[in-house]
Amino acid sequence: MANTPDWKKPPFTRDDVRITRRETLYKGFFRADKVTLKHKLFRGGWTEELSRELFLRGEAVGVLLYDPDRDLVGLVEQFRAGALDEPSGPWCMEIVAGMIEDGETPEDVARRELVEESGVEAGELEYICNYLPSPGGSDERMHLLCALVDLRQAGGIHGLDEEHEDIKVHVIPAGEALERLYSGRFNNAAVLLCLQWLQIHRPQLRRQ
Repeated sequence: MANTPDWKKPPFTRDDVRITRRETLYKGFFRADKVTLKHKLFRGGWTEELSRELFLRGEAVGVLLYDPDRDLVGLVEQFRAGALDEPSGPWCMEIVAGMIEDGETPEDVARRELVEESGVEAGELEYICNYLPSPGGSDERMHLLCALVDLRQAGGIHGLDEEHEDIKVHVIPAGEALERLYSGRFNNAAVLLCLQWLQIHRPQLRRQ
């Protein structure tokens, strides 16, 4: 089969969607809407009117801690209700993360959350990418960064009591983390993407 020549440019834009009705189903810490819409079809014409439930999560930031001088990574572990049925249990190994609030940049959030969740202050920040974790049902956008830090004194339990956070910091040799990348210990997209990025850029970061 020949390559599709037009894959690099999306064929449609936001103007090719018509929202006819929107209602809020739930609004608390999160929000869920029911959206009724029509959109253009690849074969031409428009869909019939259809409804989708949309989980409104907003923009978030995730940060991998990396100490290039000692070749160490810093990860956090915490309870996650969405992982209750995981065979290994609902405690997940993750990167530091938080939501973007009004007026903040991803870099602002990265520096704030690093202190709150790991007790580490960031030096240089490397922007990795942004992506949509689950665009079939959520508007969340995740920005990923790597913080170049000194991890010699990192560790312990962190988090905000008022947010019921109980976050354990792990400092791991980078080589060991990368060797176990697909072992199942890292079971969420953000930490996998960050460690894959580190696998590619690690030699360059160590030279810097």
